[in-house]
Amino acid sequence: MHRSRLLFVLCAVSAAIPALADDPPAEATPPPSIAELHAACDADIQKLCPGVQPGGGRILACLKQHKESVSDLCKLTVVRAVQASSPGST
Repeated sequence: MHRSRLLFVLCAVSAAIPALADDPPAEATPPPSIAELHAACDADIQKLCPGVQPGGGRILACLKQHKESVSDLCKLTVVRAVQASSPGST
């Protein structure tokens, strides 16, 4: 359950990074692993979105709704993941 939730968050958040982070890191950093993303964001999902079922953009919508409460670590880790998967990233 946790793994599918995290994978959903990765896919969904990639389209909505501006809603989660205002200032992406200036330096290019290596992309985070699935384990790093899980460690960085799972607590936020559990705390801010308890009982939200994955699918249909529900977790993303919940995180957007609580974007001021999402931890900096989760925001930065997601930004790193999206930057690494963006076209033209190095």
